Amino acid sequence: MLRSLSRVFSYVQAERNLKSVVLRSLWSAASVCSDFYLKPTMETKLYKPPQEVRGMTSLNKEAFTQTITVPALRVPNGVLNKVVKSLKKATIQRPGVPRVVQDEEGSSDFRLVLLDPHRISSLSSFSEGEAEALRSFSVVQELRHYELQLTYHNLKSDEVLEAVLPPGQDVPSGFSRVGHIAHFNLRDHQLPYKNLIGQVIIDKNPGVTCVVNKTNMIDTTYRYFKMEVMAGEENMVAKIKENGVTYEFDFSSVYWNSRLSTEHQRVVQLVKRGDTVFDVFAGVGPFAVPAARSGANVLANDLNPESHKWLQHNCKLNKVEKKVRTFNLDGRAFIQGPVKQELPVLLKGKAKVHIVMNLPALALDFLDAFRGLLPQELSCDENLPTVHCYGFSKEDNPDTDVVKRASCSLGFPLKDKCSVHFVRNVAPNKDMLCVSFTIPKEVLFSGDQEKTDPSEEPAPKRQKCEEATDST
Repeated sequence: MLRSLSRVFSYVQAERNLKSVVLRSLWSAASVCSDFYLKPTMETKLYKPPQEVRGMTSLNKEAFTQTITVPALRVPNGVLNKVVKSLKKATIQRPGVPRVVQDEEGSSDFRLVLLDPHRISSLSSFSEGEAEALRSFSVVQELRHYELQLTYHNLKSDEVLEAVLPPGQDVPSGFSRVGHIAHFNLRDHQLPYKNLIGQVIIDKNPGVTCVVNKTNMIDTTYRYFKMEVMAGEENMVAKIKENGVTYEFDFSSVYWNSRLSTEHQRVVQLVKRGDTVFDVFAGVGPFAVPAARSGANVLANDLNPESHKWLQHNCKLNKVEKKVRTFNLDGRAFIQGPVKQELPVLLKGKAKVHIVMNLPALALDFLDAFRGLLPQELSCDENLPTVHCYGFSKEDNPDTDVVKRASCSLGFPLKDKCSVHFVRNVAPNKDMLCVSFTIPKEVLFSGDQEKTDPSEEPAPKRQKCEEATDST
């Protein structure tokens, strides 16, 4: 019995001794960097602006000022550059905030290297490579606290806007840049803050001097959205460079979309020197001008007088005015006028003919203008024009949808006779696509030259449209 009690007592005593050793070790480790551990741990929320800015509609930059505590290392000047380089991923990264500051103790032999509190909360936060570098440079591994004042200028635009807008409401996530103009599509709940949003974007994006918002109103004749200035100057004449070509235009009265740069380049690369391009809805020239620069002969048209004016201006700006003939006509009038006049001669040649129709909201409906465009006696099988026609689709199978609609407008089945290229997603469940095809001779050549509005077509033609749709 006594032996059993003795064994139990020995076990308890050994356990107590072990705990004592562990506690002494922990205390010793803590004392090495006690200056850091005895203060509250720095949290992510220290990077957020003060709560009182919530709901602000008129920008008060001073209200964003706050002081936060960040960890720092005291580093000798002789190894400062090497240490900063070794701790590149651990140092503080804030707009306008230096990574190296004066030593708080006033020594000219040392500097403080400021660390990112998201990354470094204790000495154990350093990677093995970083810790080894500090040892090799004989840097005392003691984390210090540095009181850092953050101002509006040290915050990113999304941080400012997230702090201002009501909790749970999404922050404007992006905008289109057109020269010096930033272009937004604000949601209704963001409108009360539009002037503040505009000013923040100007402050945080060098080169932006005007911020606009697209309103819900659309010009029904020329199909461009009206805009309101949110902040900055009211200079709407933009100058941009796309794929090596310079353009100038009044952004408030013409259509331009910087997200179509890749698509413009894709189609222009299909055009060879000596080819002819008919641009039915040319805008300010994003297809026409580079095609002319590549050596093509171009006939470019736009119904909007402002687009036509800037189209001519951009042709001169890029020194291709002798290769581009411009027109200010309705799309059908252009097809049934200049296109019809030029095609007979072009079909006899070997150079290709491209017809670009980039008005995705309506272009597919204009394809009926090619029905019987040329008389039957000019019929041929070779060198028929290639059409690149754009359209929007909200259907589950957008490729099938645009082919059906193109077939309906032409009155001829295009299934297996065309290609469909996905351009971009313009909104949830809404895609922009380009359907390319050679105009069938059965469509282009006809003895019946009378043109009618599709809604007024007699039953046989409407039936043909339905049959073409069913065939696809």
